[in-house]
Amino acid sequence: MLNSYKTINNESVAKIDIKKSKFIGAAAPAQSEEQALAFIEKICKKHQSATHNVYAYQIGQNDEIQRCNDDGEPTKTAGKPILELIRKEELKNVVVVVTRYFGGIKLGTGGLIRAYGQSAKEALVQAKIGYMQLLTNVEITFDYTAHGKIENYLNPLGVVKDTSFSDKVQMCLMLKDDEIPKVRQQLLNITSGELSFNIKEKEYIFKEDKDN
Repeated sequence: MLNSYKTINNESVAKIDIKKSKFIGAAAPAQSEEQALAFIEKICKKHQSATHNVYAYQIGQNDEIQRCNDDGEPTKTAGKPILELIRKEELKNVVVVVTRYFGGIKLGTGGLIRAYGQSAKEALVQAKIGYMQLLTNVEITFDYTAHGKIENYLNPLGVVKDTSFSDKVQMCLMLKDDEIPKVRQQLLNITSGELSFNIKEKEYIFKEDKDN
């Protein structure tokens, strides 16, 4: 599994008008080809009366699945520039659909490539580009007497996912693998060894910055 990969965090829509044609770009994260196709179907149903619903998507941690479709536009003038943009931005698990309502003026090959590329780019910008980081869930349990010191240490790190209270304090932390040894040692030092430190499952969490 990749430690991190670049993607988008939410669905988005961006609209532009070019020579009386209306272009509507829609982007979404997709963890599988099935999710990508479901999003494409949703957009196509929403814009059934559109002249074209062009799409492209790239799925998989190694970009195993790459597809594009011109939906009746001249070959390689619509779906391909969208897919090339996704590749250029190094985005994974992303689907983009660009809907066109023809306004009566032909754009030509170069014009179409620019229009679909621009529409896709606007949609991706609106979708909040960031990084999925692979983090490890760590569950710690300790006495109330150490709660203040542990909070003072952990809060600046931004790694606390959840806190619960019973006979002891229990926290769920989200840590990078290379952070675990240092954090564990610091917590043991704070509690004089009176700490339960249990490593749990890994999961991907969206971050705006790759290094945070």
